[in-house]
Amino acid sequence: MKKTTIIQREKTELKNPILIEGLPGLGIVGRIAIEYLIKGLKAKKLAELYSPHFAYYVLVTEEGSARLLCSKFYYWKDADEKNDLILLTGDSQPQTIEGQYEVAGSILDFAKKKKVNLIITIGGYRKEVKGVPEILASSTNPELLDKALEAGAKTIPVGNPIVGTAGLILGLAKFKEVNVICLLAETPGYMPDPKAAKSVLTVLIKMLNLNVSLAGLDREISKSKQIEEKIIKIEEQRKISELTRRKIEEDKVSYIS
Repeated sequence: MKKTTIIQREKTELKNPILIEGLPGLGIVGRIAIEYLIKGLKAKKLAELYSPHFAYYVLVTEEGSARLLCSKFYYWKDADEKNDLILLTGDSQPQTIEGQYEVAGSILDFAKKKKVNLIITIGGYRKEVKGVPEILASSTNPELLDKALEAGAKTIPVGNPIVGTAGLILGLAKFKEVNVICLLAETPGYMPDPKAAKSVLTVLIKMLNLNVSLAGLDREISKSKQIEEKIIKIEEQRKISELTRRKIEEDKVSYIS
């Protein structure tokens, strides 16, 4: 495989589709959000994206076979026939600068092929959070940005970089004549953050008027909080042990002196 390739698994006609992208990144916010939507909407697989720019290893399945890293497109048809959805997530982001541009470009080309006029990218924004994580937005279209602000988002601070696929799709969109809005959830970023994913989905659901319950994420948030508390406790114990060790070493030096 010498270049990024998209293999379509099912042929279906989509009406005014909106593409929502959420690949692994800070706090794995995008992936958690998209996987929750896929499950909640019972979306079906549409296509797979493979690239030589993904990490050079395979994943072993439950059946014992191996597969390449990939990104997967799913689709959901709107019963009201307003906007169908294409949901994109995956195992990894590209490992090189060239790969980031190639994969982002391939996603945009696929979107154009499917007659997508709006792409929403989701990611994390590194920040220590107290309370409910805020959502920060940037868009190629002022009206789209206003819609996000009305749904509870704030604008991304001037000069802040948006790293990875979520940002590049936003930046390359003008060359493909596609409207894009990027939604970033505040997250410390060091572990999976369902709380941040819930915040970004709350804004997204309001923007698209989706009927999706977020109650399932509350259980994940509770589990995540328990894990975080354990990590904090282990770190505190490590610090106490380190201080004790240093005190013993200092006492030895004082005794010898």
